[in-house]
Amino acid sequence: MRIVARQDGLQFYAIEETENLPLPYISTPVKAGFPSPAQDFMEEDIDLVAFLGMNKPSVYVVRVDGNSMQDEHVPDNSYLVVDRSLKPQPHDIVVAVLNGEFTVKTLVKSTAGWMLYPANAMYNPIIIREGDDFQVWGVVAQVIIDRKEMRKRH
Repeated sequence: MRIVARQDGLQFYAIEETENLPLPYISTPVKAGFPSPAQDFMEEDIDLVAFLGMNKPSVYVVRVDGNSMQDEHVPDNSYLVVDRSLKPQPHDIVVAVLNGEFTVKTLVKSTAGWMLYPANAMYNPIIIREGDDFQVWGVVAQVIIDRKEMRKRH
């Protein structure tokens, strides 16, 4: 991936047309409690590019700058796989442009109309008012977190 644009703290990445990226896949779930013995064999490969939906022309990747969505597991410096072909539904996490500024928030329909909700109590919801220049640039399909980068920052 290469950076193609920067705006309002967001970095937009181009997804290069590439061959598949098959990685070994173990279909046995990983226990998050006590370790379970056995079943330590590989069954098949998984194509990470296809799995993340990054093989469609409607998909782009953007890097998150800020912590307004941290309670939805979208931390600062994570990457979002965003699909423009998905129709935004209430409660989807979306990348949107509001009055010329990019943001990532949860799209909510209320009695007052449409709102963009953060997932961090330190931030206020954004009410989309009549006359606002508002456009959804896509629905967040995946969140990619670089755990090594997160450890460096803490």
